[in-house]
Amino acid sequence: MAHFIDPDRKTSYLLPPSMEDWLPEGHLARFIVEVIEQLDLSRLVKQYAGRGCKAYHPATLLAILVYGYANGVFSSRKLEQATYDSVAFRYLAAGGHPDHDTLANFRRRFLGELQNLFVQVLELAQEMKLLRVGRVCLDGTKIHANASKHQALSHGHIEQMERQLKAEVRELFALAEQADQAVIPDGVNLPEEIRRREDRLVVMAAAKAKIAEWVQSRYEKEKILYDEKMARRAEREATGQKRLGKEPKAPDPAPKAQDQINLTDEESRIMPVSGGGFEQSYNTQAAVDDQTMLVVATGVSQAPNDKEQVLPMLATLQTQAAVLGPIETLVADTGYCSEKNVEACEALGITPFIAVAREDHHPDWRQRHTEPEELAEDATLMQAMIHRLKTQAGRSVYRLRKQTVEPVFGIIKSVMGFRQFSLRGLRQVQGEWSLVCLAWNIKRMAVLRL
Repeated sequence: MAHFIDPDRKTSYLLPPSMEDWLPEGHLARFIVEVIEQLDLSRLVKQYAGRGCKAYHPATLLAILVYGYANGVFSSRKLEQATYDSVAFRYLAAGGHPDHDTLANFRRRFLGELQNLFVQVLELAQEMKLLRVGRVCLDGTKIHANASKHQALSHGHIEQMERQLKAEVRELFALAEQADQAVIPDGVNLPEEIRRREDRLVVMAAAKAKIAEWVQSRYEKEKILYDEKMARRAEREATGQKRLGKEPKAPDPAPKAQDQINLTDEESRIMPVSGGGFEQSYNTQAAVDDQTMLVVATGVSQAPNDKEQVLPMLATLQTQAAVLGPIETLVADTGYCSEKNVEACEALGITPFIAVAREDHHPDWRQRHTEPEELAEDATLMQAMIHRLKTQAGRSVYRLRKQTVEPVFGIIKSVMGFRQFSLRGLRQVQGEWSLVCLAWNIKRMAVLRL
């Protein structure tokens, strides 16, 4: 007869168990605790008043959130349950069980501090000799907003619905005045029907006002860009140079019929997604170090196009340069290409490798083994970059993008499982994206240190 280990669940421990025995050496949860213990959390600690019951330390709550995001657990309720079910979460919580309100409030309350912690983790990576910032690859990916695209209203649809609802209200008022003579279906309450439509008209009027604010903001940005383009054209014409294509069209300050607002998350936007179709999303940005695949800068935009994201990301990288060191090279795909972006990189001493057009899947074999003709002395910065990309060394640098930033997005979405934001609003989403990238960086550092 086979011999089995007897499952004894009732005998008490002779000595108290130690949490140090719960996890193997090298476990990610242990490394997260080690990293967070070296961060300066004084700005978080100072915000606790010290009244009432004792609170969980910010280091404990941050460790739970980071480990959760690194392993695909984003819901505060699931995080709370994990402190009962998971040995790793029990270790991080030191045997405690922070409730979901505590975890959710902590995440919402300290979103503004996450960028500072994000940079501190990168500093720690440098101290551990895991990171040397120099060449970064920039790319963006769409992440679903915490809102349905079916809750979006376009300006044209709002105007159509307003006309319909106002006509129905007039009809219902007319029926109410002729209540004795008019034929009204059984169960119809005219005051309730009128009030319901008037409430919807109020909601739609508020939505139109918010669309108008957003359109005005868009117009002001487009007007600045339009004026810059016209000034450059005038300068070229004054010096006798050739015109740059068709004259740009002046921006229109009026709302377009397709301009939309979402009733659930009004700051999210309908965006095209890979594979076809449209989703209610945010456009997230990440600048990734080409040697370590660590994210060194983050950003979130409401614009589906990446072209306007270079300047904000350069500003972020320049702000961090005093701590992490200067960026020497920026690699990006054709979605970021513009003369303004190339000039901005060169002005900061950064060498741009931004693709001008999509590469052929099967280029002629001679192109891969030949060098371009020498660059003209009077070449513009854009022409110089195009020439650089055609060289053997330039093609080698640009190829790094596909094996650097794209795998990071793939792991964040498919392995860590982060495909939709839990929070709403641009500021909150920016904080949550910083938390996601912070979790990725610590997870990556745990691998690099071995």
